[in-house]
Amino acid sequence: MTLEFATPAAGGPHFALPGKPVPFFLEAGEGERAHLFDQLFTVLLSGDETDGQFGVFTMEAPKGQAIPVHSHAAVHEIFYVLDGKVRVVVEDADGVRHDRLLTSGDFGYVPAGHLHTFRVESHRARTLGVNTGGFERFFAAAGERTDSRMPPATPVVPSPEQLGAAAREYRNDFRHDVRLLD
Repeated sequence: MTLEFATPAAGGPHFALPGKPVPFFLEAGEGERAHLFDQLFTVLLSGDETDGQFGVFTMEAPKGQAIPVHSHAAVHEIFYVLDGKVRVVVEDADGVRHDRLLTSGDFGYVPAGHLHTFRVESHRARTLGVNTGGFERFFAAAGERTDSRMPPATPVVPSPEQLGAAAREYRNDFRHDVRLLD
């Protein structure tokens, strides 16, 4: 067996991950990239490479609006801030809201089923996310794949039908009736 760098996908705008549990490497900025809202998501490791155990991605975005309040039925998610400041708000099982401004090196955890949102509060921020395997594909399903290594110049806002289909497929529950951030 050899260790290889992931290779560009034939005719596609992104680097293809191996799709099975084999050793591999990515160079800086490589991975399967997608734009969603004002964010760039780069999948570094998917559930396909971990037998469904977990996925790893980065998110880079400018200061902007909060992501719609949502929960994941069966997905646990972590936020590790690499650069910048990100406010994360989580509602616990008792309905208590936990609001924390995370800065470089800070960590946050959101268990499955908990309402949460986040907002970049510095000029720009970059996070590392780890989730239950498979969910990392939500970003491309809801947004659009890209070759760009930067967040979109104008937000990529999915149609209600596209966002709804991705939310159903990945068991994401968007709660437009709940506000966790002003």
